[in-house]
Amino acid sequence: MADLDLAHLKSWEGRSMRAADAVSPWLVAAFRATLDQDEGDLSPGAPAPQGLHWCLALPTAKTAELGPDGHPARGGFLPPVPLPRRMWAGGRVRFSDSLRIGETIERRSTVRSVELKDGRTGRLVFVVVEHAVSTARGLAITEEHDIVYRGVEAPAVRPGGQTRIEEATDARRVIEPSAALLFRYSALTFNGHRIHYDRRYVTEEEGYPGLIVHGPLQATLLIQLGGELMGRPLASFDFRATKPLFDLAPFTIAARRGGEGLELWAADAAGERTMAARAG
Repeated sequence: MADLDLAHLKSWEGRSMRAADAVSPWLVAAFRATLDQDEGDLSPGAPAPQGLHWCLALPTAKTAELGPDGHPARGGFLPPVPLPRRMWAGGRVRFSDSLRIGETIERRSTVRSVELKDGRTGRLVFVVVEHAVSTARGLAITEEHDIVYRGVEAPAVRPGGQTRIEEATDARRVIEPSAALLFRYSALTFNGHRIHYDRRYVTEEEGYPGLIVHGPLQATLLIQLGGELMGRPLASFDFRATKPLFDLAPFTIAARRGGEGLELWAADAAGERTMAARAG
């Protein structure tokens, strides 16, 4: 592994980039179809579903510019962390306004911090990126996005624990992580990361037992479930990935009321949580 020069990586702090996109009726219809929902109101000015912002203003690296894992080669906007595994670790999202069909949005992204930590699996580098999504009406969404990089010295998957006792919930849904669902969500988010669609790569090269269900897909499903339970769009959504989720069996998304908000989670077939969240 190349030397990890933290001072060099921290020089990326403060770097920013802007990108614009349109909330098209087709994108909204494709997003809802991917989640097995009716297409709903696609007229100009109708509210777009929450979670759609992860499908907008995306980087468009050429295919020839992708690395062996399918991610864009490192060293552009994000720091060139010399650790091979890169994953969504979580984030904190604030919704101050809805996105609306037919309007143009702008996303400004800024690298806020680069930190080195030692964990159970070895050295970890955490990169926090702030995203601000605005429309002609003003700021609509702010997000702090946590990205974690790690090496391959430790097993790709920690041993499973005992099957958890089923918990009381106010809403629960079983999701089938089909190849079509994972492919469609990769397409919606222009995500070339091979762990989500290339079974040979993910099992032989990365050592995982199956395809990995996207972190933002799990988060989107939880946001949608939370909105249904609250009876309104969410104002806040804080989430953390706790364990990889594989396509080997159906998984569960669940929510329960607590205090002034909701506790939400995704869990694998053994009942172990793969994502935990709070929403208000």
